[in-house]
Amino acid sequence: METPRVPCCLGPNVYPAVPDGGWGWAVAVTFFMVEVNTYGVLKTLGVFLQDLMEEFRESNSRVSWVISISAFIFAFTAPVASLLSNRFGYRPVVMMGGFLMSLGMICSTFTSSINQMYVTVGIISGFGFCLSFLPTVTILAQYFSRRRALVTSIASSGESFAIFAFAPAFSRLKQAIGWRCCLVVLGVMQASVVVFGVLLRPISIEPDLVREDGDSDSESASQKQQSAYELENEQTQTSLCSAVSRGSGDSGVTSLSSSDQDLRDNAEEVSLPPSLVQEDPKGGAGAGTGSPARLLDFSMLKDASFLWYCLFGLLATLGFFAPQLYIIELSKSRGVAPSVAPSMLSVMAVAEIVGRFSIGVVMNRVGCRKTRVLLGCVVAMAMVLLAFAVVWEFWGLAVCCTLYGFFMGTVGSTHIPLLAEDEVVGIGRMPACVGVYVFIQSFAGLAGPPLAGVLVDMTKNYGAAFYSCAAGMGLSAVCLALVGVAKSGACRRTSRSENKEGEEEQVSQDSKPLDFLEVDLMETSPVEQTEVV
Repeated sequence: METPRVPCCLGPNVYPAVPDGGWGWAVAVTFFMVEVNTYGVLKTLGVFLQDLMEEFRESNSRVSWVISISAFIFAFTAPVASLLSNRFGYRPVVMMGGFLMSLGMICSTFTSSINQMYVTVGIISGFGFCLSFLPTVTILAQYFSRRRALVTSIASSGESFAIFAFAPAFSRLKQAIGWRCCLVVLGVMQASVVVFGVLLRPISIEPDLVREDGDSDSESASQKQQSAYELENEQTQTSLCSAVSRGSGDSGVTSLSSSDQDLRDNAEEVSLPPSLVQEDPKGGAGAGTGSPARLLDFSMLKDASFLWYCLFGLLATLGFFAPQLYIIELSKSRGVAPSVAPSMLSVMAVAEIVGRFSIGVVMNRVGCRKTRVLLGCVVAMAMVLLAFAVVWEFWGLAVCCTLYGFFMGTVGSTHIPLLAEDEVVGIGRMPACVGVYVFIQSFAGLAGPPLAGVLVDMTKNYGAAFYSCAAGMGLSAVCLALVGVAKSGACRRTSRSENKEGEEEQVSQDSKPLDFLEVDLMETSPVEQTEVV
């Protein structure tokens, strides 16, 4: 039975090395649109907060559960998205995600209670968000290496463009057609992800192509392999002469067997670089040797640096959704006109675009650890969140929105791609670890908006919602600072272990008796024995 051939335009792109461009630009456009229809839509739903409270006669905390459940499902199902992507490929998973998020948003227009919206927007659309977002950001990281941080930051600005455009547009549109019809418009827009998902062609890195182009690295590898064969021939000849000189019954089979093992070891030493990632035809990640990669790597939780990074993501997520959800109502309560209040989201969005572009350039040129740059942005973001609770009127809120948007852009666009850096887990283990990382984040996404809503209901002050965000961001900064400490400690332990093993191996070699080759050098050759006779 023949396997159906995949059309060239839909099959994997084959490169001799990570292209840092090529079809990766089409993947970047797809990621931009996915950001628009996932995080962009999710953070714009705050425009309808007051409408939902009036329609269903619910409190702030009850209505905020719609956003919370959606964010929770978005992150909680990340391992499922990773498994499906490795099993069926990135393209069909992203297209299915676009269909689900559109279906959930359109179905929400027919709901008659807030509990039904928990299912439509929260569960159905939330799962669609995850299936669309996670595979796209994973495959984008594989198309770029040197420019990864810059391209990811630019492509992720789709979220900011969406907030900038959607907040004022839907604030006016809902006055004309109602909030239910606005959700239909959002659902139709989200269906575009199905079309853009077709552009997600898998990438296949095959360094063998370098040999066809006469690459110098390939030539050096061939020279090493040839040297290995020449060395082995010398060892084999010496072993055979040794056997004859001693007059033993060894025919040389044993020596040849051990030599063959040495040859295989030498061949492994000149094998292809393991850091290059190869994709299977379905789009799942695999090792450069052709062996399939692990679908989910929960063993990384034993790595102290990765564990601290997960705790950082967990706590930082508390400040990712609540500010956009409550900033409009906070502005109204602080003296801003109701017609002007939605513009605060637009101010955040413009500043966030600048932040994403800026951090991309900085990360592309920075010489120190990139986690240190991220740490500075997190600390600044925590201070801005505290300022929201004390500022009043338009200009004070506008300045805080500008600063928050800028630092939100720097943190939001880098915290997932930084998993690909060697100071966290590295590009080789990122496809298996990103699902675990986002899964851990999900619990903060579930607790963040309702916790802020409870504080608002208790204090009757929308500024109280920002206290929990600031507390979570501050604690996340502590955890991020410990990532570098844990990584340095692990490297020192590994170095000491390697040195100890090397010393033990040297002592073991010194204590061994001379082998047959060293004895042969001390004996008289058969030709010399004949001359004496």
